[in-house]
Amino acid sequence: MTQELTAALAAQAAAPTSGNANAVPAAAGSHAERHQSLYPAERAAVNRQEGLLLYRDMTLGRRFEDKCAEMYYRGKMFGFVHLYNGQEAVSTGVIKAMRLQHDWFCSTYRDHVHALSCGVPAREVMSELFGKETGCSKGRGGSMHLFSKEHHLLGGYAFIGEGIPVALGAAFTSRYKRDALGQVDSDAVTAAFFGDGTCNVGQFFECLNMATLWKLPILFVVENNRWAIGMDHNRATSDPEIWRKAAAFGMAGEEVDGMDVLAVRAAAQRAIERARAGEGPTLLECLTYRFRGHSLADPDELRATAEKEFWAQRDPIKRLAADLITAGLVSEAELKEIEREVDAEISDCVEFALAAPEPDGSELTRYIWAED
Repeated sequence: MTQELTAALAAQAAAPTSGNANAVPAAAGSHAERHQSLYPAERAAVNRQEGLLLYRDMTLGRRFEDKCAEMYYRGKMFGFVHLYNGQEAVSTGVIKAMRLQHDWFCSTYRDHVHALSCGVPAREVMSELFGKETGCSKGRGGSMHLFSKEHHLLGGYAFIGEGIPVALGAAFTSRYKRDALGQVDSDAVTAAFFGDGTCNVGQFFECLNMATLWKLPILFVVENNRWAIGMDHNRATSDPEIWRKAAAFGMAGEEVDGMDVLAVRAAAQRAIERARAGEGPTLLECLTYRFRGHSLADPDELRATAEKEFWAQRDPIKRLAADLITAGLVSEAELKEIEREVDAEISDCVEFALAAPEPDGSELTRYIWAED
Protein backbone atom coordinates (compact mmCIF):
# COMPACT_ATOMS: atom_id res chain seq x y z
CA MET A 1 0.00 0.00 0.00
CA THR A 2 2.95 2.31 0.54
CA GLN A 3 3.84 1.89 -3.11
CA GLU A 4 0.23 2.57 -4.07
CA LEU A 5 0.24 5.90 -2.23
CA THR A 6 3.59 6.90 -3.76
CA ALA A 7 2.42 6.02 -7.27
CA ALA A 8 -0.93 7.76 -6.89
CA LEU A 9 0.64 10.96 -5.62
CA ALA A 10 3.26 10.94 -8.36
CA ALA A 11 0.58 10.61 -11.01
CA GLN A 12 -1.41 13.39 -9.43
CA ALA A 13 1.60 15.70 -9.39
CA ALA A 14 2.41 14.91 -13.02
CA ALA A 15 -1.12 15.59 -14.26
CA PRO A 16 -1.32 18.73 -16.43
CA THR A 17 -3.21 21.70 -15.07
CA SER A 18 -5.68 23.60 -17.21
CA GLY A 19 -5.89 27.31 -17.74
CA ASN A 20 -4.56 29.55 -15.03
CA ALA A 21 -5.49 27.31 -12.07
CA ASN A 22 -2.21 27.90 -10.26
CA ALA A 23 -2.17 31.67 -10.62
CA VAL A 24 -1.70 33.57 -7.36
CA PRO A 25 -3.87 36.66 -6.87
CA ALA A 26 -1.68 39.73 -6.42
CA ALA A 27 -3.42 40.53 -3.13
CA ALA A 28 -2.40 37.12 -1.76
CA GLY A 29 1.13 38.44 -1.39
CA SER A 30 4.68 37.24 -1.97
CA HIS A 31 4.45 34.50 0.67
CA ALA A 32 1.75 32.83 -1.40
CA GLU A 33 3.79 33.32 -4.57
CA ARG A 34 6.82 31.72 -2.97
CA HIS A 35 4.76 28.77 -1.75
CA GLN A 36 3.22 28.27 -5.17
CA SER A 37 6.63 28.30 -6.87
CA LEU A 38 8.10 25.56 -4.67
CA TYR A 39 9.72 22.81 -6.65
CA PRO A 40 7.88 19.44 -6.61
CA ALA A 41 8.48 18.02 -3.15
CA GLU A 42 9.87 14.60 -2.33
CA ARG A 43 7.00 13.34 -0.19
CA ALA A 44 7.21 10.63 2.43
CA ALA A 45 5.70 7.26 1.58
CA VAL A 46 3.31 6.06 4.27
CA ASN A 47 1.31 2.91 4.81
CA ARG A 48 -2.26 2.71 6.04
CA GLN A 49 -1.34 2.71 9.74
CA GLU A 50 0.99 5.69 9.37
CA GLY A 51 -1.54 7.62 7.32
CA LEU A 52 -4.24 7.14 9.94
CA LEU A 53 -1.79 8.18 12.69
CA LEU A 54 -0.93 11.41 10.87
CA TYR A 55 -4.56 12.20 10.13
CA ARG A 56 -5.63 11.61 13.72
CA ASP A 57 -2.83 13.76 15.13
CA MET A 58 -3.60 16.68 12.83
CA THR A 59 -7.33 16.41 13.48
CA LEU A 60 -6.75 16.31 17.23
CA GLY A 61 -4.67 19.48 17.00
CA ARG A 62 -7.26 21.34 14.91
CA ARG A 63 -10.29 20.33 16.99
CA PHE A 64 -8.43 21.06 20.24
CA GLU A 65 -7.63 24.58 19.09
CA ASP A 66 -11.19 25.19 17.93
CA LYS A 67 -12.42 24.18 21.38
CA CYS A 68 -9.88 26.51 22.98
CA ALA A 69 -11.35 29.41 21.01
CA GLU A 70 -14.84 28.47 22.19
CA MET A 71 -13.74 28.22 25.83
CA TYR A 72 -11.85 31.51 25.63
CA TYR A 73 -14.80 33.45 24.25
CA ARG A 74 -17.07 31.86 26.85
CA GLY A 75 -14.81 33.23 29.58
CA LYS A 76 -13.53 29.84 30.73
CA MET A 77 -9.94 30.47 29.67
CA PHE A 78 -7.83 33.53 30.44
CA GLY A 79 -4.63 35.28 29.42
CA PHE A 80 -3.12 35.24 25.95
CA VAL A 81 -4.01 32.22 23.84
CA HIS A 82 -2.25 31.67 20.50
CA LEU A 83 -3.78 29.02 18.26
CA TYR A 84 -2.11 26.79 15.68
CA ASN A 85 -4.90 26.31 13.13
CA GLY A 86 -3.44 25.79 9.66
CA GLN A 87 0.07 24.82 10.77
CA GLU A 88 -0.70 21.23 11.81
CA ALA A 89 1.38 19.69 9.03
CA VAL A 90 4.54 21.09 10.62
CA SER A 91 3.97 19.73 14.12
CA THR A 92 2.73 16.34 12.92
CA GLY A 93 5.22 16.08 10.07
CA VAL A 94 8.26 16.66 12.28
CA ILE A 95 7.32 15.20 15.65
CA LYS A 96 5.70 12.03 14.34
CA ALA A 97 8.87 11.34 12.33
CA MET A 98 10.86 11.34 15.59
CA ARG A 99 11.06 8.90 18.49
CA LEU A 100 8.69 9.96 21.26
CA GLN A 101 10.03 9.91 24.82
CA HIS A 102 13.51 9.51 23.37
CA ASP A 103 14.03 12.61 21.26
CA TRP A 104 13.47 16.12 22.67
CA PHE A 105 11.21 19.00 21.66
CA CYS A 106 11.20 22.74 22.34
CA SER A 107 8.19 24.88 21.48
CA THR A 108 7.07 28.52 21.41
CA TYR A 109 4.08 30.41 22.82
CA ARG A 110 1.99 28.60 20.15
CA ASP A 111 2.60 25.28 21.86
CA HIS A 112 -0.67 23.38 22.40
CA VAL A 113 -0.44 21.25 19.25
CA HIS A 114 3.28 20.55 19.70
CA ALA A 115 2.42 19.18 23.15
CA LEU A 116 -0.34 16.97 21.77
CA SER A 117 1.92 15.63 19.01
CA CYS A 118 4.55 14.81 21.66
CA GLY A 119 1.96 12.64 23.40
CA VAL A 120 0.96 14.91 26.28
CA PRO A 121 -2.64 13.84 27.06
CA ALA A 122 -5.34 16.27 25.96
CA ARG A 123 -6.67 16.28 29.52
CA GLU A 124 -3.36 17.62 30.83
CA VAL A 125 -3.05 20.27 28.12
CA MET A 126 -6.62 21.54 28.55
CA SER A 127 -6.27 21.50 32.34
CA GLU A 128 -3.17 23.65 32.04
CA LEU A 129 -5.03 26.15 29.90
CA PHE A 130 -7.67 26.35 32.61
CA GLY A 131 -4.98 26.85 35.27
CA LYS A 132 -5.81 23.61 37.07
CA GLU A 133 -3.62 21.40 39.26
CA THR A 134 -4.06 18.52 36.80
CA GLY A 135 -2.33 20.50 34.04
CA CYS A 136 0.99 19.37 32.64
CA SER A 137 2.62 22.37 34.37
CA LYS A 138 0.41 22.01 37.49
CA GLY A 139 -1.62 25.05 36.44
CA ARG A 140 1.37 27.39 36.87
CA GLY A 141 2.24 27.83 33.21
CA GLY A 142 -0.94 28.34 31.26
CA SER A 143 -1.20 28.51 27.49
CA MET A 144 2.35 29.66 26.71
CA HIS A 145 4.32 27.52 29.18
CA LEU A 146 3.42 23.89 28.61
CA PHE A 147 6.05 21.46 29.87
CA SER A 148 6.28 17.70 30.29
CA LYS A 149 9.43 15.92 31.40
CA GLU A 150 7.77 12.56 30.77
CA HIS A 151 7.09 13.42 27.13
CA HIS A 152 10.40 15.24 26.58
CA LEU A 153 8.66 18.55 25.94
CA LEU A 154 11.13 21.17 27.15
CA GLY A 155 8.59 23.94 27.34
CA GLY A 156 6.68 26.64 25.58
CA TYR A 157 8.19 30.13 25.80
CA ALA A 158 6.49 33.51 25.85
CA PHE A 159 9.47 35.44 24.51
CA ILE A 160 10.66 34.58 21.03
CA GLY A 161 13.99 32.79 20.79
CA GLU A 162 14.04 31.67 24.43
CA GLY A 163 13.59 28.02 23.59
CA ILE A 164 16.37 27.75 21.01
CA PRO A 165 19.29 27.77 23.51
CA VAL A 166 17.40 25.26 25.67
CA ALA A 167 17.02 22.96 22.68
CA LEU A 168 20.68 23.45 21.87
CA GLY A 169 21.54 22.34 25.40
CA ALA A 170 19.50 19.17 24.98
CA ALA A 171 21.28 18.41 21.72
CA PHE A 172 24.66 19.08 23.36
CA THR A 173 23.75 16.70 26.21
CA SER A 174 22.99 13.95 23.71
CA ARG A 175 26.33 14.41 21.97
CA TYR A 176 28.28 14.79 25.23
CA LYS A 177 26.87 11.56 26.67
CA ARG A 178 27.99 9.68 23.60
CA ASP A 179 31.38 11.29 22.95
CA ALA A 180 32.59 12.11 26.46
CA LEU A 181 30.78 9.55 28.62
CA GLY A 182 30.86 6.65 26.18
CA GLN A 183 27.11 6.05 26.06
CA VAL A 184 26.93 4.59 22.56
CA ASP A 185 23.12 4.51 22.64
CA SER A 186 22.89 8.28 23.19
CA ASP A 187 21.51 9.27 19.81
CA ALA A 188 18.58 11.52 20.77
CA VAL A 189 17.74 14.31 18.34
CA THR A 190 16.19 17.62 19.38
CA ALA A 191 13.66 19.67 17.40
CA ALA A 192 13.42 23.40 18.12
CA PHE A 193 10.29 25.09 16.75
CA PHE A 194 10.05 28.85 16.21
CA GLY A 195 8.55 31.41 13.85
CA ASP A 196 9.91 33.61 11.09
CA GLY A 197 10.13 36.63 13.40
CA THR A 198 12.52 34.75 15.68
CA CYS A 199 15.04 34.46 12.85
CA ASN A 200 15.98 38.10 13.36
CA VAL A 201 17.11 37.75 16.98
CA GLY A 202 20.54 36.92 18.35
CA GLN A 203 19.80 33.51 19.86
CA PHE A 204 18.97 32.16 16.41
CA PHE A 205 22.34 33.04 14.88
CA GLU A 206 24.38 32.17 17.95
CA CYS A 207 22.81 28.75 18.26
CA LEU A 208 23.19 27.96 14.55
CA ASN A 209 26.88 28.75 14.89
CA MET A 210 27.37 26.55 17.96
CA ALA A 211 25.29 23.69 16.54
CA THR A 212 27.47 23.52 13.43
CA LEU A 213 30.70 23.96 15.35
CA TRP A 214 29.96 20.90 17.49
CA LYS A 215 27.84 19.02 14.92
CA LEU A 216 24.92 18.81 17.32
CA PRO A 217 21.90 16.57 16.55
CA ILE A 218 19.28 19.29 16.26
CA LEU A 219 16.58 20.40 13.82
CA PHE A 220 15.89 24.13 13.70
CA VAL A 221 12.28 24.16 12.47
CA VAL A 222 11.08 27.54 11.21
CA GLU A 223 7.30 27.81 11.01
CA ASN A 224 7.22 30.66 8.51
CA ASN A 225 3.61 31.86 8.44
CA ARG A 226 4.64 35.29 7.09
CA TRP A 227 3.32 37.34 10.01
CA ALA A 228 5.28 38.05 13.20
CA ILE A 229 2.24 39.32 15.12
CA GLY A 230 1.44 42.15 12.66
CA MET A 231 4.84 42.50 10.97
CA ASP A 232 5.13 41.23 7.41
CA HIS A 233 8.15 38.91 7.27
CA ASN A 234 9.35 40.47 4.02
CA ARG A 235 9.64 43.91 5.67
CA ALA A 236 11.65 42.66 8.64
CA THR A 237 14.51 40.60 7.25
CA SER A 238 17.33 41.08 4.78
CA ASP A 239 16.65 37.74 3.08
CA PRO A 240 13.09 36.35 3.33
CA GLU A 241 14.32 32.87 2.37
CA ILE A 242 15.39 31.81 5.85
CA TRP A 243 16.67 28.37 4.86
CA ARG A 244 19.46 30.02 2.84
CA LYS A 245 20.94 31.44 6.05
CA ALA A 246 22.09 27.93 6.91
CA ALA A 247 24.84 28.27 4.30
CA ALA A 248 26.55 30.99 6.32
CA PHE A 249 27.14 28.41 9.05
CA GLY A 250 27.96 25.48 6.80
CA MET A 251 24.87 23.51 7.79
CA ALA A 252 22.19 21.81 5.72
CA GLY A 253 19.21 24.02 4.89
CA GLU A 254 15.94 23.15 3.20
CA GLU A 255 12.63 24.81 2.41
CA VAL A 256 9.49 22.72 2.35
CA ASP A 257 5.74 23.04 1.82
CA GLY A 258 4.51 23.46 5.38
CA MET A 259 0.93 22.76 4.29
CA ASP A 260 1.82 19.23 3.15
CA VAL A 261 2.44 16.82 6.02
CA LEU A 262 4.05 14.23 3.74
CA ALA A 263 6.55 16.77 2.39
CA VAL A 264 7.38 17.92 5.93
CA ARG A 265 7.72 14.34 7.12
CA ALA A 266 10.14 13.49 4.29
CA ALA A 267 12.31 16.55 5.00
CA ALA A 268 12.28 15.78 8.72
CA GLN A 269 13.29 12.17 8.09
CA ARG A 270 16.29 13.31 6.05
CA ALA A 271 17.35 15.76 8.75
CA ILE A 272 16.88 13.22 11.55
CA GLU A 273 18.96 10.65 9.67
CA ARG A 274 21.80 13.14 9.30
CA ALA A 275 21.59 14.12 12.96
CA ARG A 276 21.66 10.54 14.28
CA ALA A 277 24.59 9.76 12.02
CA GLY A 278 26.61 12.55 13.63
CA GLU A 279 26.44 14.81 10.57
CA GLY A 280 25.09 17.80 12.48
CA PRO A 281 22.11 20.15 12.38
CA THR A 282 19.56 21.17 9.76
CA LEU A 283 17.68 24.43 9.27
CA LEU A 284 14.24 23.47 7.98
CA GLU A 285 12.01 26.30 6.79
CA CYS A 286 8.35 25.29 6.50
CA LEU A 287 6.20 27.67 4.46
CA THR A 288 2.89 27.63 6.28
CA TYR A 289 0.05 29.90 7.38
CA ARG A 290 -2.07 30.40 10.47
CA PHE A 291 -5.80 30.50 9.79
CA ARG A 292 -6.58 32.67 12.82
CA GLY A 293 -5.14 35.94 14.10
CA HIS A 294 -1.93 36.12 16.09
CA SER A 295 -3.87 35.44 19.28
CA LEU A 296 -7.51 35.24 20.25
CA ALA A 297 -7.27 38.92 21.22
CA ASP A 298 -6.20 39.83 17.66
CA PRO A 299 -9.03 41.12 15.41
CA ASP A 300 -6.95 39.98 12.39
CA GLU A 301 -7.58 43.09 10.33
CA LEU A 302 -4.14 43.39 8.71
CA ARG A 303 -4.21 40.40 6.40
CA ALA A 304 -5.90 40.69 2.99
CA THR A 305 -8.98 38.59 2.31
CA ALA A 306 -7.39 37.19 -0.87
CA GLU A 307 -4.36 36.08 1.14
CA LYS A 308 -6.48 34.21 3.68
CA GLU A 309 -8.59 32.63 0.94
CA PHE A 310 -5.47 31.41 -0.88
CA TRP A 311 -4.22 29.55 2.19
CA ALA A 312 -7.65 28.27 3.20
CA GLN A 313 -7.71 26.34 -0.08
CA ARG A 314 -4.52 24.60 1.02
CA ASP A 315 -5.79 23.18 4.30
CA PRO A 316 -3.23 20.48 5.27
CA ILE A 317 -5.82 18.18 6.85
CA LYS A 318 -8.06 18.17 3.78
CA ARG A 319 -5.03 17.54 1.59
CA LEU A 320 -3.92 14.50 3.58
CA ALA A 321 -7.46 13.12 3.61
CA ALA A 322 -7.67 13.44 -0.17
CA ASP A 323 -4.26 11.78 -0.61
CA LEU A 324 -5.15 8.79 1.58
CA ILE A 325 -8.54 8.28 -0.05
CA THR A 326 -7.15 8.66 -3.59
CA ALA A 327 -4.49 6.03 -2.84
CA GLY A 328 -7.11 3.62 -1.54
CA LEU A 329 -5.48 3.39 1.88
CA VAL A 330 -8.56 4.53 3.80
CA SER A 331 -12.21 5.31 3.20
CA GLU A 332 -13.99 8.56 3.88
CA ALA A 333 -16.10 6.72 6.47
CA GLU A 334 -12.96 5.72 8.38
CA LEU A 335 -11.75 9.31 8.50
CA LYS A 336 -15.16 10.45 9.73
CA GLU A 337 -14.94 7.86 12.50
CA ILE A 338 -11.56 9.28 13.55
CA GLU A 339 -13.14 12.73 13.68
CA ARG A 340 -15.92 11.43 15.91
CA GLU A 341 -13.38 9.80 18.23
CA VAL A 342 -11.37 13.02 18.40
CA ASP A 343 -14.48 15.07 19.16
CA ALA A 344 -15.29 12.70 22.02
CA GLU A 345 -11.75 13.07 23.35
CA ILE A 346 -12.02 16.85 23.19
CA SER A 347 -15.34 16.85 25.03
CA ASP A 348 -13.83 14.58 27.66
CA CYS A 349 -10.78 16.77 28.23
CA VAL A 350 -12.96 19.87 28.69
CA GLU A 351 -15.22 18.14 31.20
CA PHE A 352 -12.15 16.84 33.03
CA ALA A 353 -10.50 20.27 33.13
CA LEU A 354 -13.64 22.04 34.33
CA ALA A 355 -14.05 19.57 37.19
CA ALA A 356 -10.35 19.51 38.13
CA PRO A 357 -9.15 21.22 41.34
CA GLU A 358 -7.45 24.59 41.45
CA PRO A 359 -3.83 24.65 42.67
CA ASP A 360 -3.60 24.75 46.47
CA GLY A 361 -2.82 28.27 47.65
CA SER A 362 -0.42 26.90 50.23
CA GLU A 363 1.86 25.76 47.39
CA LEU A 364 2.18 29.21 45.84
CA THR A 365 5.99 29.20 46.05
CA ARG A 366 6.45 25.58 44.96
CA TYR A 367 8.14 24.70 41.66
CA ILE A 368 10.28 27.84 41.72
CA TRP A 369 13.44 26.02 42.78
CA ALA A 370 14.56 22.47 41.96
CA GLU A 371 13.30 20.11 44.65
CA ASP A 372 15.28 16.96 43.84
